[in-house]
Amino acid sequence: MSDNAPIDIYQILKLLPHRYPILLVDRVLSVVEGKSIKALKNVSVNEPYFSGHFPSRPVMPGVLMIEALAQAAGLLSFLTLNVTPDDNSVFYFAGIDGARFKRPVQPGDQLILDVEIERQKAGIFKFLGRASVDGETAVEASLMCTMRKVS
Repeated sequence: MSDNAPIDIYQILKLLPHRYPILLVDRVLSVVEGKSIKALKNVSVNEPYFSGHFPSRPVMPGVLMIEALAQAAGLLSFLTLNVTPDDNSVFYFAGIDGARFKRPVQPGDQLILDVEIERQKAGIFKFLGRASVDGETAVEASLMCTMRKVS
């Protein structure tokens, strides 16, 4: 994969084990392996969580915004390590620090996911993540993730 090449949903499905309704990355806009990724999540009123969160004023749950950042981080990790995960490997959260929610995300928004590798050591990645809508920060957090073999 060359740096800054967009990645479509078909390539994302090859790299991430997530599927509907929890797949939260629709497209990768750019990637610099070993450094950063910019991806997007189109937020549709058809998302299953909107019927209960909240019926009169639909808002994307904060935990799902964090999950979208983590999925983008997973893509960046796999591309950086040049690996395609298999059924025996899982990319786990190891920690979330400093999560701050700055604005609600609602149906019709396009959530832009910006994730940078802060450091990588012994299979553990630390990322800085920011999700925004129309240039306005919706959430930011520091994420730690690791890939583990499962049997």
